[in-house]
Amino acid sequence: MPQTEPADLAARLLSVIEHDILPLTEKGVSVGNKVFGAAILRKSDLSLVLAETNNETENPLWHGEVHTLKRFYEKAEKPDTKDLIFLSTHEPCSMCLSAITWAGFDNFYYFFSHEDSRDAFAIPHDLRILKEVFKLEPGGYARNNAFWHSAKIGDMVETADPAVKAELKAQDARIRVQYDSLSESYQSGKSGNDIPLN
Repeated sequence: MPQTEPADLAARLLSVIEHDILPLTEKGVSVGNKVFGAAILRKSDLSLVLAETNNETENPLWHGEVHTLKRFYEKAEKPDTKDLIFLSTHEPCSMCLSAITWAGFDNFYYFFSHEDSRDAFAIPHDLRILKEVFKLEPGGYARNNAFWHSAKIGDMVETADPAVKAELKAQDARIRVQYDSLSESYQSGKSGNDIPLN
């Protein structure tokens, strides 16, 4: 991967969340899906390959990340996953972590943590599954391992020089406001869908 400064990469990832994933998620939430989305970018120039969102109303396995991988593998021409960046709006659950691994990605980046999913979005299943099935406490999985490295976008923003950091934090705040609104919409309508883990 060409050398990209963490703050520059964070800026691009935030832009993809705000301009490519969020519009899709707004549509998804309007029909009863959760707020999770993902995207795939090229390492070489950070161009967008694909953005997608959760589609659990069609299939409970279509989490944002898995649905993105499904769409990626439906493409006629696909770059090698070793040449790509995987972006997740929320720290991936155990199923999505496995899917990213099986697909051959050597990285992923995320915006919201598992704890955010539980506390801010009232979707505790990621941490409950890690605890009940794998006996792991929050943060207990290896965020860097033989398969991939991962990073929280907010940690990358902290490496920016002060002027850029201020801009990125303002963008971060805008994104959070949009997700707060989407979360309210999802929570108010979720009783009408038949997703097993609402």
